[in-house]
Amino acid sequence: MTTFKQLIQIVIQIAVLFGFSFVGGWLGQTLNLPIPGSIIGLILLFIGLLTKVVPVPFVEKGATTLLHYLTLLFVPATVGIMNYLDIFTGKRLLLVAVVIISTLCTMAASGLTAQVLGKKVTEAERQEESV
Repeated sequence: MTTFKQLIQIVIQIAVLFGFSFVGGWLGQTLNLPIPGSIIGLILLFIGLLTKVVPVPFVEKGATTLLHYLTLLFVPATVGIMNYLDIFTGKRLLLVAVVIISTLCTMAASGLTAQVLGKKVTEAERQEESV
């Protein structure tokens, strides 16, 4: 059961995450960058976490909550495709191939990223233990 204090903490952390996205969008528009603002926001958050300007506990619960409900965020996009079914008519095989290939690419990229980050965390833990 989530207490009121925990709920407020989660809301604040989600607001911080949206703040990074907003700043990224603003920077992208202001500087006329070809990169989507949300990606710029993610890069800024990543840099903040790496440099420890943004401590992990400061956004951890909010990020975990968003990840918990991530699948719900894809429903509107999926339903929106229904308006364009005529585009996909006669291209079922191509559509299936695109879905399979993109899924495999995503899985491979996620796996490789997890392995690289896992090695870095393990190395950092070893260095901390030796100190």
